[in-house]
Amino acid sequence: MLREATPEDVHLMLSWRNQETNRQVSKTSHEITAREHTRWWSAVRVDPTRRVLVYLRDGVPSGVVTFFDLRLDEPRSGSWGFYLDADGLAGRGETLPAWLEVMREAVDHAFDDLGLDRLDGEVLAHNTVVRQMNRRFRFVEGTPRTELSDGREITVIPISLHRDNRRRR
Repeated sequence: MLREATPEDVHLMLSWRNQETNRQVSKTSHEITAREHTRWWSAVRVDPTRRVLVYLRDGVPSGVVTFFDLRLDEPRSGSWGFYLDADGLAGRGETLPAWLEVMREAVDHAFDDLGLDRLDGEVLAHNTVVRQMNRRFRFVEGTPRTELSDGREITVIPISLHRDNRRRR
């Protein structure tokens, strides 16, 4: 289940985002400070082109889904990303089912609740497991590009999914 993030979720979101597993597959790989996170949260809460949702697994907050660059006029499009409480889910042996569930729910939210025609995102080239999962959900990879982020060179691959190509339950 996805629900809107609240100010009470801010500390959880920061702790999950700073887990080593999540930092290794993010464009921003440094530990995010409380000050950086507060600045981000203050900006996204008032930005009409953004949505921040908390993923609940069996009622337990277990991840974050962000939608951004939302264009809610024709054609309706937006970008997304997510990260999970990797440590907590691994400890409960729920990583894979949670991952499948959050992706399914995020895609459903994008097309059914936000009414998007196209959903875009990015994945780092070395994140082969996510790339495989994206293909399973019928995302198409675009042309990779090299960027500098946090003092390291990374290869970023754009992904997109059109409403007509999505996998239905």
